[in-house]
Amino acid sequence: MAVAAVTTKPLHTQLTTPPRRKRLPAGRPREWYVSHNRRLKAMRLTIALLDAGVYQPSSATNIRIRTMAERLGVHPPSDTTCRMVRTLIRHGR
Repeated sequence: MAVAAVTTKPLHTQLTTPPRRKRLPAGRPREWYVSHNRRLKAMRLTIALLDAGVYQPSSATNIRIRTMAERLGVHPPSDTTCRMVRTLIRHGR
């Protein structure tokens, strides 16, 4: 009987390689691209904060969120993005 072999990448390479990016659809209004990129950044920051042990929105201050952004190597988020991160933490539990 043949057995299927499952091949996976080692865990350490899965964490360091970013996902492949797709091109954004053309022809949308500029506001759509701005809000789309803001949501992506907020999700990335939220995941990093949750991994770091920040589970309460009250402990996710703007300074803490911006420090995490610096650690991730992304531009400092705006106040709007920081609010979005806190909302995602609140509703993600």
